[in-house]
Amino acid sequence: MPVSRRRIILFLAVLSLLPAIMIGLSMREARAVNAAEESPLFSGLRYRSIGPARGGRVTAVAGVRGQTQTYYLGATGGGVWKTTDAGANWANVSDGFFETGSIGAIAVAESDPNVVYVGTGSAAIRSNVILGKGVYKSTDAGKSWKHVGLRAAGQIGSLRIDPRNAEVAFVAVLGQPFAPSPDRGVFRTRDGGKTWRKVLFINDRTGAVSLAMNPSNPNEIYAGAWQAQRKPWTIISGGPAAECGIYKTTDGGETWTHLEKGLPAGLIGKVDVDLSASDPKRVYALMEASNGAGGLYRSEDAGASWTLVNKQASLLSRPFYYTYVDVDPKNADVLYVNNLGFYKSTDGGRSFRSMPTPHGDNHGMWINPDHPEIFIQSNDGGANVTLNGGRSWSSIYNQPTAEIYQVAVDNRFPYLVYGAQQDNTTLIVPSLPPTTERPDDPIQLWKTGPGCETGPIIPSPSNPQVVYGACKGEFYRTNFETGQTASYWVHPQNRYGHNPKDILYRFQRVSPMEVSPHNPRVLYHASHVVHRSIDEGVTWQVISPDLTANEPDKQVISGGPITRDITGEEVYSTIYAFRESTLEPGVLWAGANDGPVSVTRDNGKTWKRVTPKDLPPGGRVQNIEPSPHRRGS
Repeated sequence: MPVSRRRIILFLAVLSLLPAIMIGLSMREARAVNAAEESPLFSGLRYRSIGPARGGRVTAVAGVRGQTQTYYLGATGGGVWKTTDAGANWANVSDGFFETGSIGAIAVAESDPNVVYVGTGSAAIRSNVILGKGVYKSTDAGKSWKHVGLRAAGQIGSLRIDPRNAEVAFVAVLGQPFAPSPDRGVFRTRDGGKTWRKVLFINDRTGAVSLAMNPSNPNEIYAGAWQAQRKPWTIISGGPAAECGIYKTTDGGETWTHLEKGLPAGLIGKVDVDLSASDPKRVYALMEASNGAGGLYRSEDAGASWTLVNKQASLLSRPFYYTYVDVDPKNADVLYVNNLGFYKSTDGGRSFRSMPTPHGDNHGMWINPDHPEIFIQSNDGGANVTLNGGRSWSSIYNQPTAEIYQVAVDNRFPYLVYGAQQDNTTLIVPSLPPTTERPDDPIQLWKTGPGCETGPIIPSPSNPQVVYGACKGEFYRTNFETGQTASYWVHPQNRYGHNPKDILYRFQRVSPMEVSPHNPRVLYHASHVVHRSIDEGVTWQVISPDLTANEPDKQVISGGPITRDITGEEVYSTIYAFRESTLEPGVLWAGANDGPVSVTRDNGKTWKRVTPKDLPPGGRVQNIEPSPHRRGS
């Protein structure tokens, strides 16, 4: 990349980081940053969306009773969006108000549809989860928002508002995803969010993830309790049945009963619970549990006793990530399960059939209480509305909420921008539209490139028609002039299901790749060691020792104590950031996701560990950027 282009991108990167940088500055330094931000150099810079308008992961949705065209979606990184035409168009309503783009739950008051509560922090706790910042509330249907507390709550899984009184709301708080925290359980407000009371607390490891309220008696509420924690090397989902499972209150949260009869007695993991307005004594719970006891449970007596009615494995695939059950408000025998697939039962949960959705990896829904054939459903591709029970859906190609793993640009002008979208494909987007007829419509102005959802994807600096893509150790070279793609492995190995210590090369789900700024035929790709190719990826050689901490107790099978979950995300002790100096050929920097930073000044012959002294052990090195101006920086 030419130095001038790199400088432009660095200016943009610095501009976007200024608020975060200022947190750690003194007042004098902050004033200097403000002065730089207000200088003519930065005053003309404005952000604009260049697309694509292809939806990203959504784990929170809500509709408005009595307004069959109005819905809200909460993206896991893109904030809150609203549609008033059943998903034909979406507009962001949270920008400028919310401190985080990660949304965990949304609820609209039936007594006053202008009142909307949003709980931040998605409870589908992947390893790259974004922390929540509490609860926000709107009293004008999303035009403006006010922060109303629970800032330390972490991840919020569910929200329920008393249908009689918009001032009364309940929040299921999972808590901080990476460590024990006291702000877990069920919280209640009776004054519209001015104050909150923790009405159900189990312990500092077990939070609440789901809520179900009886609409005919809002004092009757069920809560699903889940003990979950994220480590960089594993996902912990499950705890003793004496703590986890289902709790019930019949007095609006004043007292709670732990429900046990008929439910698993061993370990219980994630649980979702729901009931039908047509028969509130019929309650369903989808539950992860040990010893083969997981599945769909049903109660006919308002939770006093339960029966396991379905153990279909597809209902509980990757339970920490999915586990959603929703009941038809008009027919207690009709219910839906959102999981890797989307499933519907018409016989009280005894059997399910799959239904198509616009995208896989499904994360819940909101069903219109008066018209059950109308609902909104969410997934890793966005949110989609159906007006006919799922026979057809609104588009997911109108939501610019994609989670992009990394970004690169090529050397043409106008240049193209390259990135990889979570649970989708790699992307190539023009920085300027090729036509002036629809300059602000980025929907169709993108194409896919080599590699998979995690990337990276990088154009050749010498020929932008040649693009390199990667996918967790796989490597691809595409020539867009010929339309051909060559695929290679750095080393052929199954990347799923294995203990990292048993893998020859520990490629993480997001593994760095770099094209040498000094020789476009030289490529780097990193696992726990640095791999180099001098022939554009046809052959590879290892040029470093293990540059990670590689603590043996962190090399474990991910997922416990109930369900294994090994998809490459939790491969620990791997290189997570890599760069070659643009000023000095052969000066290579590497940073690991378990802490160490290393450098070589002789093209990989010898390496020196240069980890910052004040970097806490185990800290993930997210990015490294060698200075384009000063050697050694």
